[in-house]
Amino acid sequence: MSEQKNTPCFTGRNVPISEIAKASGKEPQFIRIGLQKGILKFGYALRKDNSSEYNYYCPDKQVWEQLGYFKDEAGDENG
Repeated sequence: MSEQKNTPCFTGRNVPISEIAKASGKEPQFIRIGLQKGILKFGYALRKDNSSEYNYYCPDKQVWEQLGYFKDEAGDENG
């Protein structure tokens, strides 16, 4: 019998870079640069107008699809 993975209940929560870094074992700067360059596909880096700063959006569903990591807003972790 094959093992089935339950699909989490996604809310569109913006998963913080620090949380993704901890879950993946990478430095936060690695995650930020990967998103800025389009190498990492689980979120978006949006450059602020007339600035060198970025805003990041990493929806929980995309993080789960790419990394297998999910943590709901209540704090239950899966992955």
